Amino acid sequence: MPLIPEEPQIHESAQGPRATPASGRTAPTPRPVPGPRPAAPSRPGRPGPLRPAPPVQRTPRDTATAKPGPAGPAAAAVTATATPQIQLIPASADGALDAAEEAVDLLLESGRAPGDVLVITTGEPHPWAAHELSFGEASYWAQHDAGDDVFYTDAVAASRAASRPVVVVAVNGGSDADAVKVLPLARTRASALLIVCGDPQRINSALVAGV
Repeated sequence: MPLIPEEPQIHESAQGPRATPASGRTAPTPRPVPGPRPAAPSRPGRPGPLRPAPPVQRTPRDTATAKPGPAGPAAAAVTATATPQIQLIPASADGALDAAEEAVDLLLESGRAPGDVLVITTGEPHPWAAHELSFGEASYWAQHDAGDDVFYTDAVAASRAASRPVVVVAVNGGSDADAVKVLPLARTRASALLIVCGDPQRINSALVAGV
């Protein structure tokens, strides 16, 4: 009978049930598992925005198909070469040649090849032309035919010059009749751009009279 009071000690040692809650701890461990699962659906949501990306790749295909479209305007540009764009640079008769030189410099700086430019003077010839003509017309026109540099000529010999993409006219003197002859001729020689340096009123009247 004295052993009976020791039985409660067995209950005290029944801390084993605490081990059972430990086994219960294993039960809560699966509980966090469902927790991340809601986060998992968010991941499939991320690929969702990536799906619009394929349409973005389709747009370049559309642009590729659009490339043939500009060929139409390009063809129109080719036909427009018959009537070159005209640019007027106001200048006095004394300053027309300097204005033409500045225009040529800007053309070369913008990427124009020297052989693309023809310069015509209505008055005194350009110093380069006067210098080259001193060696004879054969060597002078040989440089024109080479077509690898800016070529300078005057109103008298302008009709012999071949067409070039850009023609610059310096109205630096001469008669109005000379301007009336040179400007329409320069328009036919310019396939892309005609730049005229001189008095605007005189140039406009010469262009109108030459039409």
